[in-house]
Amino acid sequence: MTGNPADRPPRHDRPTRLHPRLATRAPAAEQHTADTDPPGREPTAPRWTRLRAPEADRRNALHPGAWWLWALGLATAASRTTNPLLLGLLVAVAGYVVAARRTDAPWARSYAAFVKLGLFVIAVRVLFSVALGSPIPGSHTLVELPEVPLPDWAQGIRIGGRITAEQVVFALYDGAKLATLLICVGAANALANPARLLKSLPGALYEAGVAVVVAMTFAPNLVTDIGRLRTARRLRGRPTGGIGAIAQIGLPVLEGALERSIAVAASMDARGYGRSARVPPAVRHTTTALVLGGLLGVCAGSYALLAAEGGSYALPLLAVGLLAAIAGLRLGGRRSVRTRYRPDRFGPRSWWVAASGAAVAVLMIWAGSHSPDALHPSVVPLTAPSLPLWPALSILIGLLPAFVAPVPPLAPVPKESS
Repeated sequence: MTGNPADRPPRHDRPTRLHPRLATRAPAAEQHTADTDPPGREPTAPRWTRLRAPEADRRNALHPGAWWLWALGLATAASRTTNPLLLGLLVAVAGYVVAARRTDAPWARSYAAFVKLGLFVIAVRVLFSVALGSPIPGSHTLVELPEVPLPDWAQGIRIGGRITAEQVVFALYDGAKLATLLICVGAANALANPARLLKSLPGALYEAGVAVVVAMTFAPNLVTDIGRLRTARRLRGRPTGGIGAIAQIGLPVLEGALERSIAVAASMDARGYGRSARVPPAVRHTTTALVLGGLLGVCAGSYALLAAEGGSYALPLLAVGLLAAIAGLRLGGRRSVRTRYRPDRFGPRSWWVAASGAAVAVLMIWAGSHSPDALHPSVVPLTAPSLPLWPALSILIGLLPAFVAPVPPLAPVPKESS
């Protein structure tokens, strides 16, 4: 429109073009409120829309330590039970949160690999129980395998023999517990940004944290490389299974891992990794004494909590050990000369996520002390597991991050070719 400016429609009457991603996320309630507001007033969003989780950006991104605290809480709950129904519920909760809040980053694609690793652990646990025997007595014989005679010094080990249903079920329960622990750790690995987690570590743990983060990012990158090579072989009409295909895929994967390690070493050297400030010897000795003494106090206090006779001094010893370890870490941070750009803050949503995992762990520990039979189904005699109500409801608290954590941004909409 190129006429008189007075002939142009007012600015507020012009149609606005929204980004496709924002247009798809605009709720109908907000549009209805904007249409029904009287003229001259700013449209106000309903109260329930203010409680929704916002889209994640650099200002409100969840602290990576919150994801790890949440996952460790679920793992602690998994370590307190062998009930397959509760373990399956924990896996379902972790999988739902990962599906709702993971991003498109390479480390976010490693959750499926941890699930497959958990299934492999269960299969290996059952196989070892069948092949090497088990001390669990049983009366329901499934199969009778030929037993290999062993010398006297190998007493307690059996190869072959009678395989009972109680033995196999016990191995399944034990393997499922370990698989659930791995899957919970995989959920944290898929949700937490390892680079931001490294930035949040204290200065005294920076060098050890770099080694841990590099080790954590190695597995997701390895899974990505294997998937890329398998897709390339499939497109070329070559087999992707079998020993020959695994050998041909393994060499490029190892070569890529070596190149990546060289690139990481070069970037760390260019950024001055390993530099440290000069501190007096007395400060170094004090730091060492505080950290070692604090860790010993934490170990002794944790052991006293588990023992029946350590209830009087367990908590004070644990508190003193934690305070000494924290003081040693703060004092040891004076050797670090690195700076932090835009440090991550533990906001209210991060506290909610971490508290949900802690609540699951505490409630499961409480349930184990009051009703241990519900968390550990009987194997001898063999009975069907049941789903206890209160432990199941406590596990559902772990779904809270799927509703309070910021929503990861969607993938960019591809432009249509004209």
